Amino acid sequence: MTSVLHRSLKATYPRAASGHGIHIRDTQGRDYIDASGGAAVSCLGHMHPDVLSAMRKQLEQLEYAHTGFFTTEVAEQLGDDLVAHAPEGMSHVYFVSGGSEAIEAALKMARQYFVEIGQPQRARFIARKQSYHGNTLGALAVGGNEWRRAQFEPLLVKTHHVSPPYAYRDRRADESDAEYGERLAQELEAMIAELGPETIIGFIAETVGGATAGALTAPEGYYRRVREICDRHGILLILDEVMCGMGRTGTLHACEQEGVTPDLMTIAKGMGGGYAPIGGVLVHEKIIDAFASGSGLFQHGHTYLGHPVACAASLAVQQVIRRDNLLENVRKQGTYLTQRLEARFGNHPHVGDIRGRGLFQAIELVADRSSKETFDPARKVHAQIKQEAMARGLICYPMGGTIDGIHGDHVLLAPPFIVTEADIDAIVERLGDAVDAVVG
Repeated sequence: MTSVLHRSLKATYPRAASGHGIHIRDTQGRDYIDASGGAAVSCLGHMHPDVLSAMRKQLEQLEYAHTGFFTTEVAEQLGDDLVAHAPEGMSHVYFVSGGSEAIEAALKMARQYFVEIGQPQRARFIARKQSYHGNTLGALAVGGNEWRRAQFEPLLVKTHHVSPPYAYRDRRADESDAEYGERLAQELEAMIAELGPETIIGFIAETVGGATAGALTAPEGYYRRVREICDRHGILLILDEVMCGMGRTGTLHACEQEGVTPDLMTIAKGMGGGYAPIGGVLVHEKIIDAFASGSGLFQHGHTYLGHPVACAASLAVQQVIRRDNLLENVRKQGTYLTQRLEARFGNHPHVGDIRGRGLFQAIELVADRSSKETFDPARKVHAQIKQEAMARGLICYPMGGTIDGIHGDHVLLAPPFIVTEADIDAIVERLGDAVDAVVG
């Protein structure tokens, strides 16, 4: 019996009792390798002493102050730190408590920007199919996760969706990567023309696709074309790096590898490493200038903005990542993870694709490798793999509906940045055993 409304009323969850490094232990004494960091959250693993120390120190000074009355030293320090390491042109950060709140804030910032500069007719967003931007209504509206959207559709703001970069399924045999990327860019261009560029606020995209379709990476040059298209039509580029950002792909921000700077960028998850709920929106100076020369405020707010303990945790996480050179480890171990996944699944009859970047990678499951046919959705292969993996002491992030919200299964891996080669060997071995137990 439980008084907690859990995610599923039909599931019985083990109770997590303690954690250390990349492991979580339940109340029955079972240990699990946290190979997905929860949902790509625990970038430093569990119970890092430096982060805990920073949180204790802040609690002993001040636990909470409302941002309508005060700022705090720790919030100012974290803001300076994030902006100092942000893409060029980002001048401010707006703190929230998680990824969905960050998206909501970014959408409202984008709309207010155009009101401030005298273009209130801009009221539409373009996003991508099979994307995920959060579970609140605004975030759900711009997201392309059909399963999550379906029952709430009447409540969602109308958003227009174009194709994601999904080379395994969508790139034609006669196309190069560059040609495929250009086709995707032209689809965006066509959507803008159809809607009327003067009506569009922004284009929002996950720099590297997250959980909905599993670590989708874009063709070389795609984002530079998107940036050029947005600039030409006066449209804001909003990049969602809630899951793929803050070091997960091997650079602090995934867009660094794409050679673009967005106008707004959402961050969370690895921003605080799970030690406290925190997220943020990195804001380009042109948006700040518009607000400053207009109304002088951002018409938005939440009770726990800039929570001092959350800011202390986040600042410590960022300092540890730099001090311990963990982004180098993400790149090194990311390469090794790719090698091990290729060795284990490269010729597997039921693994069609291995994709991702850094410590953010996925495998896509298929019933038939040659035809790319998916398993029957009723079989819930992804859920079975999750169950078999946990039975083997492995936490991974399987999802269904990879292709269209109904068909397709994949498994996402996002281990902590402190992971070692021995850890990766164990992760891949246990995942391989779990996959074989389900699909043979």
